[in-house]
Amino acid sequence: MNHTKGGLVIFSANSHPSSRELSRRISERGFNVLLFLGMKRRLGVELGKVQVYQEANRETRVQIQESVRGKDVFIIQTVSKDVNTTIMEMLIMVYACRTSCARSIIGVLPYFPYSKQCKMRKRGSIVSKLLASMMCKAGLTHLITMDLHQKEIQGFFNIPVDNLRASPFLLQYIQEEIPDYRNAVIVAKSPASAKRAQSFAERLRLGIAVIHGEAQDAESDLVDGRHSPPMVRTTGAIHPSLEIPLLIPKEKPPITVVGDVGGRIAIIVDDIIDDVDSFVAAAETLKERGAYKIFVMATHGILSSDAPRLIEESAIDEVVVTNTIPHELQKLQCPKIKTVDISMILAEAIRRIHNGESMSYLFRNIGMDD
Repeated sequence: MNHTKGGLVIFSANSHPSSRELSRRISERGFNVLLFLGMKRRLGVELGKVQVYQEANRETRVQIQESVRGKDVFIIQTVSKDVNTTIMEMLIMVYACRTSCARSIIGVLPYFPYSKQCKMRKRGSIVSKLLASMMCKAGLTHLITMDLHQKEIQGFFNIPVDNLRASPFLLQYIQEEIPDYRNAVIVAKSPASAKRAQSFAERLRLGIAVIHGEAQDAESDLVDGRHSPPMVRTTGAIHPSLEIPLLIPKEKPPITVVGDVGGRIAIIVDDIIDDVDSFVAAAETLKERGAYKIFVMATHGILSSDAPRLIEESAIDEVVVTNTIPHELQKLQCPKIKTVDISMILAEAIRRIHNGESMSYLFRNIGMDD
């Protein structure tokens, strides 16, 4: 296990057994020819030796058990249920490699935590910006992630960020695993998801439908954050003759489906599945409009709380997510949940960065709106 190649070391964090499983899959790509998208090169490295554990007082301790001096270090970390412990493990491992004189330290976070908190709301904070600053301060020199909730999060970092896409794997799943997918329609469960749905529909040459009027969640409400006008109009702070017009409050319209889903397979696409209530409600609406089979596809399957039970009892026929986040327990609770492996593209990204090759190959046919 103490094998390195050309100054390359790959460490797996200790957040979850699935983190080590994903790391093992990535490293195994060194012994198997990469055939996807014509990748025929080898990574050729085993996982490095590191000890990550929590002491009795819940403090995280990291011991790097091999030399990383002058080497390119890649730290693979997936987000477990205890997201804050996950973050501390990552920060401490990065700092340990920095103090051990690693040449470069590249974080591989398939799912970037706190990515939903990337906008100011009222008197809150932009937590993803704080997390980006902490990672850079700890010593991270490069970040590999996948399908950021908002692409603008890349601007929170002052280091290179490669935001890979899982859509090629999900599109491949649709083409190979969904019979008669030509009779499908890509569905956005809200207007905010329309761009992603349009991207899938154009690549599969399918139609698109958008559900409008569902109850909006906290993320889409008060996006700008500067919504704290006084409850009672006062004129003490401004001239009596000046009146600031108040913004007209939003009124949710009745639920409508823009597009024809009758007698079709409905494929709902999004980037994150966490609280599944909105997906269940969307599936019920599509069922009422005549869709005979309903799939939900997303990159990150957080599936918090009782999501497996709600999915099992819903009109959803199948939920397809990637292994950016461990969800083995949820799969045991709900056989409708399926997993797509994306370790191949992460392995190729590591190989290209280490060898100083261009990353543009991994972003082929990806437009500004994707």
